[in-house]
Amino acid sequence: MTAPIVIIGSGLAAWSTVRELRKLEALSSMALQPITLICADNGDFYAKPTLSNALAQKRTPAQLVTTPAAKMAETQNVTLVANTSIHKINAAARVVQTDKGDFSYDRLVLALGASPIRVPVDGDASDRILSVNSLTDFAIFHAKLEGSPKHVAIMGAGLIGCEFANDLVLGGHTASVVDPAPRALAALIDEGTSLELQAKLAPLGVTWHFGTAVSQAQQGLQGISVTLTNGKIFDADVVLSAIGLRPNVQLAKDAGLTTDRGIVVNELLQTSNEHIFALGDCAQYGFVSGKIQVLPYVMPVMHASRALASTLLGKPQPVRFPAMPVRVKTPAHPITVASPV
Repeated sequence: MTAPIVIIGSGLAAWSTVRELRKLEALSSMALQPITLICADNGDFYAKPTLSNALAQKRTPAQLVTTPAAKMAETQNVTLVANTSIHKINAAARVVQTDKGDFSYDRLVLALGASPIRVPVDGDASDRILSVNSLTDFAIFHAKLEGSPKHVAIMGAGLIGCEFANDLVLGGHTASVVDPAPRALAALIDEGTSLELQAKLAPLGVTWHFGTAVSQAQQGLQGISVTLTNGKIFDADVVLSAIGLRPNVQLAKDAGLTTDRGIVVNELLQTSNEHIFALGDCAQYGFVSGKIQVLPYVMPVMHASRALASTLLGKPQPVRFPAMPVRVKTPAHPITVASPV
């Protein structure tokens, strides 16, 4: 019996690859390829971008799940191996070693995602700083906000930090956003648009602290006492780190694959091992406009998964990324950034 295609991950990149494979098989009247999906969580399907606009919509963590894992596995005819830790990829033997046994593969797809960047913060409350990068993370964050309106300190005025700030104030809370940069979304938009966004959010309950960073988080009489590098101190009920994401590459690196900022892939999304592919937040696309890029947004995932599905079914299709606008979910001042890849 032919070994299955094994996919590691359960986010948009993993499930989109599954769905695109099944679509192509149906269109071509092909026999279904066996697919095994291995993931560290329960595998429920949800749209990750909804994590930063759920509060204003009064949506609970459970309501963000669009399709439960069991239903996805049944509908897509996938063997789901959930809540599983992966120990090692033996690339020579084509085996994934996990705490639930070994899984042989014909081809392996790495959809490992990325992890929040954490910067060191002093103080006895530093371990209470939260990050939201998954539905589980959001459930913890959501629970902290229940009851009376809360004041949230947000580390980072990038896309995710600004989206959460807007969502928090629309959900009845207040936010203090802290960033070493001189303005909001400094790496993404021009100064004028930044100032417009700041001006729209300020009267709603967002306080901006630029040119500084959080240096200390101490347990206070009322929540967490936050100290900035410029000497300012304020109290917060919750501290949220939204500094950015770092591609998860260690599993690939340990398997002998070429990694840099991400897992390096070619136009076919093939890694340095011909039987292993990668896409999504963990991948590094070295063929885009002659630049080495990590593309941590939804549209690159959708284009990549379609191309990869064709390649995995024996019809190699290089991925081509068109211009892909980035929509910043700040309803107080909606922004769409359109720049060529």
